[in-house]
Amino acid sequence: MNTQNRTLEMGPQCCNQFSLILKSLCVKKLNKKMFVMKKNLILLAILILSIVYSCKNNRTNMTDRTEIQDLINVYAHCADNREAQKQAELFTENAVVKVFSGKEKQPVQTLNGRKELAEAFQTLNQYDVTTHFNGQSIVSINGDTATNESYCLAHHIKYAEKSLLIMSIRYRDKLVKQNNKWLFAERDLFIDWTDSRELKQ
Repeated sequence: MNTQNRTLEMGPQCCNQFSLILKSLCVKKLNKKMFVMKKNLILLAILILSIVYSCKNNRTNMTDRTEIQDLINVYAHCADNREAQKQAELFTENAVVKVFSGKEKQPVQTLNGRKELAEAFQTLNQYDVTTHFNGQSIVSINGDTATNESYCLAHHIKYAEKSLLIMSIRYRDKLVKQNNKWLFAERDLFIDWTDSRELKQ
């Protein structure tokens, strides 16, 4: 009888202990699930932010590339339309332009600042017509600075002399972004080859 009574008395206690153990296990599992969920949510948030940041950077990079290509094209446009002052304003105030001929390692001409550039650009007035065909360009952007190498075939015509001068030009540029506008800071102009011929009309 005593043994049976003890067993009956211990029954509820065992049930309570078992219930507590189950609750403890459920809480631990729940906490573990909550931890995993929080971890996954944090990882998801980081992934979303990285995607948004990457998209923003890509849009900015593409915008900068477009603006730099426009700058290169406007330079040629100003040259062909004899807009020397406007062409000079595509450069920074203290920009430096060096002209190299053939395989010469030393520049044959160095221009400093917008005033000298505008005067030099006016030398195109000796030609009746010029046409600059811009070719491929390789642009590398680093924040508000960039480098570029581009190619151009420049055609110069004098009708009275019936002459056509073609220059294969290669530009190496250093650019800066000032007041949200890309400008040439340095421009090295390499005349790789020239071809002079009689103009046939």
